[in-house]
Amino acid sequence: MKSRTTIATIFALLLTCIYATKEATKKKKSKLYVPQIDCDIKAAKIINPEFIAKCPSGCQDVKYRVYGTDIYASFSSICGAAIHSGTIDKSGGKILVQKVAGQSGYKGSFSNGIRSLSLPRWRESFIVSEGKPKKGVQYPSTLEYSSSSNTPVKGGSQRKEYRTTAVPLQTTQGAFTTAKAAIRTTEFVSTTPKPTTIPTTVTTTITIQATTGVATKPPVAIHKVRDIGSSNVHPAYSSVAAVASRQVQAVQGRTQNQAFRGSSSHASNRNIARPNTGLQRQEPIVSFRKPSTSPANLAIETDLWKLGSSLFDTGFSSKEDVVPKPLEPVSQGNPNCKVDLSFLIDGSWSIGKRRFQIQKQFLKNVAQALDVGPAGPLMGIIQYGDDPSTEFNLKTYTNSKDLQNAIEKILQKGGLSNVGRALSFVNKNFFEDANGNRGSAPNVAIVMVDGWPTDKVEEASRLARESGINIFFVTIEGPDENEKQNVIETNFVDKAVCRTNGYYSINVPSWFSLHKVVQQLVKRVCDSDRLACSKTCLNAADIGFVIDGSSSVGTGNFRTLLQFVANISKEFEISDTDTRIGAVQYTYEQRLEFGFDKHRTKQDVLNAIKRINYWSGGTSTGAAINYAFEQLFSKSKPNKRKIMILITDGRSYDDVRGPAAAAHQNGVIAYSVGIAWAAQDELEAIATDPDKEHSFFVDEFDSLYRFVPRIIQNICTEFNSQPRN
Repeated sequence: MKSRTTIATIFALLLTCIYATKEATKKKKSKLYVPQIDCDIKAAKIINPEFIAKCPSGCQDVKYRVYGTDIYASFSSICGAAIHSGTIDKSGGKILVQKVAGQSGYKGSFSNGIRSLSLPRWRESFIVSEGKPKKGVQYPSTLEYSSSSNTPVKGGSQRKEYRTTAVPLQTTQGAFTTAKAAIRTTEFVSTTPKPTTIPTTVTTTITIQATTGVATKPPVAIHKVRDIGSSNVHPAYSSVAAVASRQVQAVQGRTQNQAFRGSSSHASNRNIARPNTGLQRQEPIVSFRKPSTSPANLAIETDLWKLGSSLFDTGFSSKEDVVPKPLEPVSQGNPNCKVDLSFLIDGSWSIGKRRFQIQKQFLKNVAQALDVGPAGPLMGIIQYGDDPSTEFNLKTYTNSKDLQNAIEKILQKGGLSNVGRALSFVNKNFFEDANGNRGSAPNVAIVMVDGWPTDKVEEASRLARESGINIFFVTIEGPDENEKQNVIETNFVDKAVCRTNGYYSINVPSWFSLHKVVQQLVKRVCDSDRLACSKTCLNAADIGFVIDGSSSVGTGNFRTLLQFVANISKEFEISDTDTRIGAVQYTYEQRLEFGFDKHRTKQDVLNAIKRINYWSGGTSTGAAINYAFEQLFSKSKPNKRKIMILITDGRSYDDVRGPAAAAHQNGVIAYSVGIAWAAQDELEAIATDPDKEHSFFVDEFDSLYRFVPRIIQNICTEFNSQPRN
């Protein structure tokens, strides 16, 4: 009996062990939850550096743009890139995405039913592979998106920190000693619900800097100082100094090793309403801390626990008072002026307080004249000095009234006039989808300059134009004879804009006449046809014409065909650094009429087109495409789009599909123009997808001219749909 009980016990223990082992195995082999993403999700929108995701079906649509081959720019549709790479097909599936470094160039190609586009450069890339997890790698079950407004905080609460700094008073005369007070308030707000009787804690740090009244010699001034106003001290500063003086004895009694919390932050100065001291400065004031025992830098730290007991009574405003919340749009905007506009305003010390106010009034007048709205122009503002910063972006305000109110509250940040640095900032940061860039609207940057820049602008302007930004300059007053020796880059406006004809630059002789150019500037900015000037669609390509010279064309029609080529060419800005033109004529054979590096001015190109002699012969279009790629496009510059415009009047004697596909895979954007007996199926095979935007047909040579604006418009639309780097 005892042995039976023992056996039963052993058997029960064995079953328990087996069950526990199975449960442990189930836990170890728990299935990975794979998050689903939509077809239009771009890699740049997801923060995770490596993840597995599932794509739905139908992501092969042309509207989900892809940039690159094998390695894709992060602006690309993830699922579109996965189909293009062959990782999945149009029915969707799981993929593994890995972020990698940005590339200096991305080559477009046609693969697996998707046409990827070329891109000169981009800041981040990614690769896609089969959605199998790597051994030892834990993949997220929930993806983090950069557009998320709330970031999780450990512990379930969030802390908001607002730092504001009062401008130190500058003493320039008198043999007395004053105190310079820098005030920083830090407000901590917990998201954890608390009883309403518990007040918010405000910690205030006051730094006292003793300075003698003897004026010290400033560094050599690069800018002239405008409008030195009254030197009277604002009551707010007087009250701060009084508080400071009462606390000096308490501070001196502290030990040398006492820890001080926080320091003044110059970058946050614009977050508070500064008292009007009537003083202007030649250069930014740089504050720094010294040991607490130093007589030149004493710190006072007080904790204010009572409700309403804060330094806001001295005339300072909280961040909530300064930064307005966007309201619902009351106007859809002017549909005839749909542009994405950034104003770069001069916040340097040289401009002075009064002229900075005039500049803001000018911006308000422009905002009113533009009629801002989601269906019309959108406007954001960047203020520059030593370093640029965004006051608000394109999507912050969607009507002129709210925009004008926000402009009025902009505070001058000071510093030098580093225009080149500001243009680089705009190029890299401002025209992002997350900031409200619409893609279909031209990007415009208007630069306000008081006097002259304190850094170089040519290179930064060139890169901005090549990214598709139309640059306008509004310069006021400029340097006088004594100051011209300090100008770093002469003729900086002509170097910054795309043409030196005065259309893209306005010089105003006096700040007080600035209001007179509002309508003039608005009219130019809203002229979408003229906006094609900057290094955008008309300045960023190598265009090769492949011209049918077969017997069926005839001498008269051949001259009409050449006029068509000339009409397209003259719309582009032609130079060695802008758009370049090349031409090939073909029959059974092929002939290079001139290459991309042959003619460097528009007039030279137009003259060369006139000199092309009619050849006559058969029609081997496929061989002509191969020849054009080898003799023209293989020598194209890496940062240029390769555009082929082929014109023919008949069916080819050889195959066009193979040569056309090879050209597409090597990044050539092909347009086909057919006349009379040209075969529609061949025109579509030659043209880049989608065919309707890249192939054209007319019955007569005399009707060719009708296609010129459509081809130009398509080239520009395609270029403007590319992301801003």
